[in-house]
Amino acid sequence: MNQIELTLNGQARSASVDAYHTLLEVLRDDLGLTGTKECCLVGECGACTVRLNGEIVDSCLVLAVEADGGEVTTVEGLRDGPSLSPLQNAFLEKGAVQCGFCIPGQLMAADDLLRRVPHPSHEEVEEGLAGNLCRCGCYYQIMDAVESVAAGEVISSPQTPTAAPSALPQPPVDQ
Repeated sequence: MNQIELTLNGQARSASVDAYHTLLEVLRDDLGLTGTKECCLVGECGACTVRLNGEIVDSCLVLAVEADGGEVTTVEGLRDGPSLSPLQNAFLEKGAVQCGFCIPGQLMAADDLLRRVPHPSHEEVEEGLAGNLCRCGCYYQIMDAVESVAAGEVISSPQTPTAAPSALPQPPVDQ
C-alpha cells in the first residue's frame, strides 16, 4: 500500500492505495466522491473526467499514485459554496440533464473550456466537449447551456440541493 496526499476540491486529503488503483477508484471507493462516473474504463466516454493539476484527465486512466501531491477537482468541487455553480445551474435550466450519467464529465470539460476560452465560438464548444459522450443525445441542450454561460446570461434562479448541506452525504474522514 502507498499513502498518497492530495488537495481534493480545495481540502487536504490522504488515502492508502495499491499501486494499481486508478484515481477513479480512489475518488469513488476510498474518498466517497461518487459524482465522477465509471463507464468505459478505457478513456473513451469522458464520464470520469476530473481536473488534475489544472488539466482535465480521464480518471480511469490515471493511477492514484500519479496524483500524489497534486490538486484534484471533481464535479463536487465546482459548487459555489452551498449553491451550484452558474454552469451547473445552466445545465439544469437548459434541460441538459437526462439520465445524468455523462453530466459530471460534461461539466468538467465545459468548466475547463470556459477557463481557457471565456467566450468560445460554437465550434470551440463542440471541440471542447468532443471527448464526452452522451447516450441520451442531449448535445444540443449541453451546448446551449455552455454557450449561455459564456454569453453571461443570468440564470434565473439558482438551484440548490433539496436537503440542507449538513444532511448531504459527507466524504469519509481521511484514512
